[in-house]
Amino acid sequence: MTGGASFRIITLPPADAYRHMLPSPDPESLAAAVELAVAIRSARLGRAAHATAVKHLSPRPLPAFLSNHLVNMYSKLDLPTAAATLLSLDPDPSVVTWTALISGSAQNGRPLSALAHFAAMLRASVRPNDFTFPSAFKAAAAARKPLVGRQIHASSFKSGLIDDAFVACGALDMYYKTGLTFDARILFDEMPQRNIVAWNAVMTNAVFDGRPDEAIKAFIKLRLHGGIPNTISLCAFLNACAGASYSSLGSQLHAFMIQSGFDLDVSVGNGLIDFYGKCHWVHEARAVFDEMHIKNDVSWCSMVVVYAQNGAEEEAFRVYLDARKDGIRPTDFIVSSVLTTCAGLSGLDLGRSLHAAAIRSCINGNIFVGSALVDMYGKCGSIRDAEQAFEEMPERNLISWNALIGGYTQLGNAHMALTVFDEMIGCGEVAPNYVTLVNVITACSRGGLTKEGLDLFETMKERFGIEPRLEHYACVVDLLGRAGMEERAYEFIKTMPIRPSISIWGALLGACRLHGKTALGRIAAHKLFEIDPQDSGNHVLLSNMFASAGRWVEATEVRKEMKDVGIKKGPGCSWITWKNVVHVFQAKDTTHELNDKIQAMLAKLRRQMQAAGYTPDTQYALYDLEEEEKETEVLQHSEKLALAFGLISIPPGIPIRITKNLRVCGDCHCAFKFISGIVGREIIVRDNNRFHYFRDYQCSCRDYW
Repeated sequence: MTGGASFRIITLPPADAYRHMLPSPDPESLAAAVELAVAIRSARLGRAAHATAVKHLSPRPLPAFLSNHLVNMYSKLDLPTAAATLLSLDPDPSVVTWTALISGSAQNGRPLSALAHFAAMLRASVRPNDFTFPSAFKAAAAARKPLVGRQIHASSFKSGLIDDAFVACGALDMYYKTGLTFDARILFDEMPQRNIVAWNAVMTNAVFDGRPDEAIKAFIKLRLHGGIPNTISLCAFLNACAGASYSSLGSQLHAFMIQSGFDLDVSVGNGLIDFYGKCHWVHEARAVFDEMHIKNDVSWCSMVVVYAQNGAEEEAFRVYLDARKDGIRPTDFIVSSVLTTCAGLSGLDLGRSLHAAAIRSCINGNIFVGSALVDMYGKCGSIRDAEQAFEEMPERNLISWNALIGGYTQLGNAHMALTVFDEMIGCGEVAPNYVTLVNVITACSRGGLTKEGLDLFETMKERFGIEPRLEHYACVVDLLGRAGMEERAYEFIKTMPIRPSISIWGALLGACRLHGKTALGRIAAHKLFEIDPQDSGNHVLLSNMFASAGRWVEATEVRKEMKDVGIKKGPGCSWITWKNVVHVFQAKDTTHELNDKIQAMLAKLRRQMQAAGYTPDTQYALYDLEEEEKETEVLQHSEKLALAFGLISIPPGIPIRITKNLRVCGDCHCAFKFISGIVGREIIVRDNNRFHYFRDYQCSCRDYW
């Protein structure tokens, strides 16, 4: 019976089962069994073959070729101790044996072991060959050891093997990956033969290092030298075009791919989908996807990401459902991608269903899926679920920690955000990055910890080596503005070493609106108009600021200016999901089929709130009306209509979750506190800024928002 056919029909047999299945104990047959063990990644089969060899070929030494096969097998299956032990038993190991050990260590993420074996081989006076050097270069690159890489380069130069194209490519890639770009360029210029692997090393590393223009120039030179690109070259070029926002250039390459027949390659198709998505050409990405004759899980995942990146979360989820219908099993990448769409939709129920799918597919322990779950639950306002998902992760990375800190930031729970931040630093697993500090300073801003936030900003470079970016400056302006220190925030902006952005002036204008600082608010607004004169949000915020201060003439003038220059304001709305149906409400909306019951519920709530001591805050009625009309208007805000629908439709005991595309107004915030106590319900509101948890006449923000 032949070894290949026999072994394939067995699934995880008991330890001694291979004894009866192995071929005759001649070295050639055993070597074939060892090769099969590597192919099907079966350590049991490999060990059984090794045991058979020892039993039948002892006391003679194992034949050299069989010993090489065994060392290679143990190395490739990531059994380094067995591989090293077997090599030590060989009285005269060849370069093939050493190379198998070095290659296996490098391929299995053990670069330091690979380098140690390489040094031991040199000490044993065994000369490396053209297969040894590429593995050694790979190990030096993975270990980030540029000095060792240079020494290996010198050794390959002395042996004359640096002229081999694959050895030279290994050295080239090593120099790029260890940050020695200048050395890499010199080596590339001196290469007598530049094959496609060398050109690809230049392009892919340039893209990886954030140098897209260099990758594009390399591709053009490749074509000018008569070189024929392969799929790796084309995908690198597309990534470079996406990174530099050269959408037209990338589309020209698409035409070249069609002419050359590369568009039929699934990897190239996936690269095109990714490129068009990053350039915000969603229609073109979908067209490529629909025209692909063969789609793999990467194709489906890429299309999900395109929609998610471009604010089309519902379409992203539809693609995921279509993928499941097409037989695509949930993978770590596609599930983590779809989870981000649930976060964008505030789709807690959808996220939970995906969590269940991840558990069924046994990928919930994957670090990418785990991080996406923490992020999804945090952004959907279910911090307890986020905490549990975080605690259940077998290992954590920076994204996991940032996601949990971000969840507390969304709630404005500055104390917990700082606690997790301190725990992250204390554990020593990861170092914070700029996103971490944006989250923590924002949490301090929303939680009223002004001093702590300022201290963190002022020491971030010294403590963590992180240069402040625009996002950090915007956080500080927001931090000072929320604390009522608008003038200090303005002085801070004037001393910034970088030009203030829309987010910075917007934070100042929002603070002025909150605290009624109309003079300074006008300055901030005009700065915003200079940067983006067509943004309706800034005009509306300025108008609302004047209206809240009772300066109706100025508020009307701003609205008139908007109308005169053709700036249209998008409608504010709130929505609530029940029984898989999204119910959307705008202010003073009477179109809902349950409008009569909604109005009756609002009238009932109004009487109960007034009896409990509630007084409508009519400064949030942004039109010049009589006081009684103002009270009626604030009662018809979109979030109150959504809440009334929720109280009518959702059974008691189930939290009511409302999402609003604008900041929740002060009167609705006060009213929701009263209603939560009156009806005994937990009400969760996500506005465009943060989450508010209302329960027992209180809000999680403690009225600091």
